[in-house]
Amino acid sequence: MAIQWFPGHMAKARRQVTEKLKQIDVVIELLDSRLPLSSRNPMIDEIVSDKPRLLLLNKADLADEKVTEEWVRYFREQNLRTLPIDALSGKGVNRLPEVCRELAADMLAKRAERGMQARAIRIMILGIPNVGKSSLINRLAKRAVAQTGDRPAVTKAQQWVKMGDTLELLDTPGILWPKFEDQMVGLRLAASGAIKDELIDFTEVALFAISYMMHYYPERLTERFKLKELPQDRVTMLEEIGKKRGCLISGGEIDYDKAAELFLRDLRSGKLGTVTLERPIDWEMEEPIGKPQALI
Repeated sequence: MAIQWFPGHMAKARRQVTEKLKQIDVVIELLDSRLPLSSRNPMIDEIVSDKPRLLLLNKADLADEKVTEEWVRYFREQNLRTLPIDALSGKGVNRLPEVCRELAADMLAKRAERGMQARAIRIMILGIPNVGKSSLINRLAKRAVAQTGDRPAVTKAQQWVKMGDTLELLDTPGILWPKFEDQMVGLRLAASGAIKDELIDFTEVALFAISYMMHYYPERLTERFKLKELPQDRVTMLEEIGKKRGCLISGGEIDYDKAAELFLRDLRSGKLGTVTLERPIDWEMEEPIGKPQALI
C-alpha cells in the first residue's frame, strides 16, 4: 500500500521540535500499544538524541495485555523506560509525574548543586497522529486544554500546559513518516486508524488485519461473526463478514469495501476484543503475517 502523506504542518513540526529541545528536560514518546514499533517515527531517535525519554504505550485497554508485556520487555532491553497507559480512562497516567521526576533527577541535582532556583520539569510529548496525545494532556491537566478527536492530525500548534508547580508540558503536532517505505507499517497504521480513511484502501487493509487475526486470534473472528468454523483464506473470511453484515449489492454479490469498512470499525472500537497488530517477532520475519504478496 503506497501511502505518502507529509502535510506541510508536519514538516514544520519537526523543525519546531528540534528548536524547542534545548528547553526540554524529559521527552515523552507516545505510542499505540497495538503497534508500538509501527507507531514510532523513525526520526525520533535522531531528533531526541540523548534527552531522558519515557515511552508510553497508550490505548493499552485495546491491546492484548500479554503482548504488551512482550513489548515492555523488548524496550527495556534497549534501556528505554516504558509504561502502558490508557489516556481516556486514566489507567497508569497517575504514575507519569513520579517517573518524569526520576528521569529528570540528574538535571534537578545539578541545578541544586549550582544553587539555581528550583523550577518545573519541562516535558515534551511526541507522537504520530491519532495516538492520543491530546487526551493524555487533558488527563494530566485535569481539564480540557487540548483539542481531541478520533481523526488524525487534530493538533496543529504548540502550547505549554502547566500542571501545578512541578511539571510543564509542551504539546507538539504529531510527526508522521514522510514516506512509508515498509508496506507492513502502512497497513498496521491504517488498520489502527492512524491514517485518514480517505487515503486507504479499506479492502486491502481489512485483508491484512483479517490474516493477522486468523493467525493469532481465530476465536475472536468465529465468536464475533457467529461462524461454526474459520474459513480457509482471508478473502472468504471477508465474504463471510459481508454476508453476516448484509453488505450486498445487486445480484447478491458482496460489497467488499463496505464489509471491510465495517470490519475495521469493529477492530478499532474493540468489538473484536483486545487485539495487538504486531509482535516483536514480526519484525524478524521475512514474510510477516498479513503481507499481501505472501498470502493472496
